[in-house]
Amino acid sequence: MELVFLGTGAGMPSKERNVTAIALQLNAERGSFWLFDCGEATQHQVLHSSIKLGKLEKIFITHLHGDHLYGLPGLLTSRSYQGGDTPLTLIGPPGVREFLETAMRVSQAHLDYELVIEELDVDEQGHVKGNGRVFEDDGFIVEAALLEHRIQSYGYRVLEKDKPGKLLTDKLRGEGLTPGPLYARFKKESSIALEDGRVLQSAHYLSDPIQGRIVTILGDTRLCEGSRRLAQNADVLVHEATFAKDEAELAHRYYHATSEQAAKLAADCGVQCLIMTHFSSRYKGDEMEQLVTEARAHLTHAYAARDHWTYVIPRKGNRSE
Repeated sequence: MELVFLGTGAGMPSKERNVTAIALQLNAERGSFWLFDCGEATQHQVLHSSIKLGKLEKIFITHLHGDHLYGLPGLLTSRSYQGGDTPLTLIGPPGVREFLETAMRVSQAHLDYELVIEELDVDEQGHVKGNGRVFEDDGFIVEAALLEHRIQSYGYRVLEKDKPGKLLTDKLRGEGLTPGPLYARFKKESSIALEDGRVLQSAHYLSDPIQGRIVTILGDTRLCEGSRRLAQNADVLVHEATFAKDEAELAHRYYHATSEQAAKLAADCGVQCLIMTHFSSRYKGDEMEQLVTEARAHLTHAYAARDHWTYVIPRKGNRSE
């Protein structure tokens, strides 16, 4: 599991940074990747990465500002040309269906795969119904929550489900059991009845469960309750840091956050690693180092993303200093 930052700038592209798009690579877990936001020219950014559009499984849109979704029509049509024929699900705020269907209809675009568009089910205030859960299968849960921005903006919390621990083969051999089909049952069944009448509890023959990881990716936002809820105990929090801490008033006025605010939130919520993105084009070179310094005053593992940077998400207890 790793994050690939395809665009890390705010508002409009610059020579150093494209606008927002983040890929969550799930090659080992699902043989696919998920995309969070799709700013203009995201498909061009993909060409300079190891990502294959044919393996794109899901797209999550945080909000309907152009720097977060203008790249959708081009990317979706290019997926057909690059061998993508498996179904693709797009999840986003109300209005994303109208935007995309209008663009595809007017341009007479044709897709060689099934595109499923799921708009977030929200109440009159924009809060996501059903406790925010927007996806679940055997391996993952995805939750969404309303943030605080000029328009309805959302964040997503990806929870990897725990996996059974390793089979304690020496202990099984001590019970007189030799390797074979029976071994596989210990990861699937809570108790195993043997032919000699014994009943073995599977938990006694497995190591501790492999704890799933939590990845939180937020759209544009001020600090708010929604960001706090989604960030709790995350292994990685991807948070905008449009401005430095001395521009806190400006950030608040434009419904954005500073590097210091993002880091304080991460520290308060028990986040293991903060990755800042969505930077104003005013910050370059040493000024970017200033943002990192401001964040690390509150959280040691704080980083400033750059275009085409990859971050491998470690399992708990496996972080290198």
